Parts: sequence; C-alpha cells; structure tokens
Amino acid sequence: MNHETAVVTGASRGIGEAVVDELVAAGAHVVACARDPDDLDELVERHGDAVTAVRADVRDEFDVERLLETASRASDGRGIDLVVANAGVYHGDPGDTPVHEEAYSAFDDHMRTNARGVFATLREAVPHLNDGARLLVPTGSIARDAKPGIGSYAVSKAAAEAVTRAFAADTGFVAGCVDPGQVATDLSGPAGRDPSEVAPMFVWAATDCPGEDVDGAVVGLREWKSATR
Repeated sequence: MNHETAVVTGASRGIGEAVVDELVAAGAHVVACARDPDDLDELVERHGDAVTAVRADVRDEFDVERLLETASRASDGRGIDLVVANAGVYHGDPGDTPVHEEAYSAFDDHMRTNARGVFATLREAVPHLNDGARLLVPTGSIARDAKPGIGSYAVSKAAAEAVTRAFAADTGFVAGCVDPGQVATDLSGPAGRDPSEVAPMFVWAATDCPGEDVDGAVVGLREWKSATR
C-alpha cells in the first residue's frame, strides 16, 4: 500500500486504532478521525506524518464531508484508495441489553452512528475514490444471527451490512464487510482477540483478497486464515 491514502473512522481505540497501525506499517498514509481529536494524539505521536488526524462525528454528514475532502487533498490528486467505516457505539453491556427494554434514545443513536454513519462515510467517499478503491465495514455474526441481550446494536450492524451491499450494487467500487470475530474492545467487552491480532485481516481485505470475494459480501476469519496460512 505504498503511497496509498486510506481513511479510518473511529480510529482512536480498538479495531480502528489497530487498523491504522497496520495500514501505516504497510506504507499507507492514513487520515484518521474521532469525535475528540485529543484521542488521536497518540496515533500522531507514534506515526508522525503518516497519519493525518481529523475531528469528525459520523452522525454529522457535514463533518464526514469535510473528513473525506481532507483525505482527498492528502492524496495529492491520486484519490482515496481505501475507506474503513469503523466508527460505532454500543449503549449497554453485551448480553445484557434486551431490545424490549431499550430506550428510544439508545436505539436512535445506534442507528444514527452505526448505520447512518456508515452510509454517510461511504456516500461522501464516492466522489473522491480512485478506480481501484475499496470500502470496508467491520461487522459481526450478530448482524445475521440473533443473540439475546444485544438489542438494537445488532439491528444497527445488520443495517450497516445492508448499506454496504447497496454500495456494492450501485457503485463501481468494491464494497464489503469484514467480520473479525469476537474482539476485546471498550465497546464489545474484554472477551475475544486483541485488536492487533485481527487488524492485518483488514489490510488483506483491502489488498490481496480478490475483489469479487469482498464485493457485496462478508469475509471472515476462515477466509483470511485460509488465504494467508
């Protein structure tokens, strides 16, 4: 990914931060965003000019528009090569958030951040993408297989997958979802793999994984391990 430009939302912690680390190691320049720019200071200190930090809230399409315009300028006219629409929220505790007990405000923010935020990120990216660009959205099995106590977070992830499939169908760009399995993050809880263990999967999905396998689909641990063992 030498000299390529990538955008990662929700880049200040968890999967987003680990993906930024992997992309920089692969030679990309990464435009990283978070709601609080101070949360990105560590990334900038670690990677210097290889990371451009931008304050952006994916719930605000004007923030997202500015984010993608910044990334486009950072590409020196080559266009954006990769977008990882990673920003997400979970209002509750995994396994202890029954949907029938959720507040309307929690449902609304799950959908606005996790689904509409993906829509805004991909929509605003399209005018700035180069011909070979890819759009990746992290997902999980809960988007397809209902589990008790996950509530509207699971609903929002299912919606995010549907948004991604729509972009795959309606644009000429490769758009797909990446399912890294259970990952230990502030959002999902302490169980699961460390984000650094699954971050290389996103670089693989952005580069070596055949476009037809990613486009409109979900690639997971099985496909990644089979392709890279």
